[in-house]
Amino acid sequence: MTKASAFAIVRARFNHEITDALHAGALRAFADRAGRARVETFEVPGAFELPLAALWLARSGAYAAVVCLGCVIRGETPHFEYVAGESARGIAYVALATGVPVIFGVLTTENAGQAWARAGKKRRGTASHTAADPAGGNKGYEAAVAAIEMAALRKKLRVPRM
Repeated sequence: MTKASAFAIVRARFNHEITDALHAGALRAFADRAGRARVETFEVPGAFELPLAALWLARSGAYAAVVCLGCVIRGETPHFEYVAGESARGIAYVALATGVPVIFGVLTTENAGQAWARAGKKRRGTASHTAADPAGGNKGYEAAVAAIEMAALRKKLRVPRM
């Protein structure tokens, strides 16, 4: 994007070490791909709270897109299905209801190892991105790229807010 734009990131604090890595990846993508874009980060307790915060941000009219980052790791109870499902459903609803790109950057994994791999880490603390692959498997990076691309498409199509 050539003109300066504003983007919002909503990051869940639950599983914070992993969401910190996703957040770092998203910020790297905005720096790599969006130039002078302003990026603001907001935090919520967990993935379940992401849709409401995204709704507030999308309705504010201040952001070209909203990136939602979280991590839900399956446990021994059905809690995983409720949180992961409602987070996904809510984030999709916000995008459709507002016309603002709202990107699902929530990891839903079976275990912590899978989560770390999707956060772009070969293991804790070891980044796996390279110049040839700047995302390096980091889904936060990929979510930010999707936000930039969707905001550009919306602008090109001149789609109004809903």
